[in-house]
Amino acid sequence: MGLGGLLIGGAISFRRQNSPKFLIIAFWILAGLSLLAAYLLTL
Repeated sequence: MGLGGLLIGGAISFRRQNSPKFLIIAFWILAGLSLLAAYLLTL
């Protein structure tokens, strides 16, 4: 869960810095997968 939060923060930071779209999308996808993995590990 902590890793997902850090990745979301990174995506928001990159968006504010007008970074390339693919980098922002990659961070959002990694954050989503990280949160999904954390959820599945708690089952």
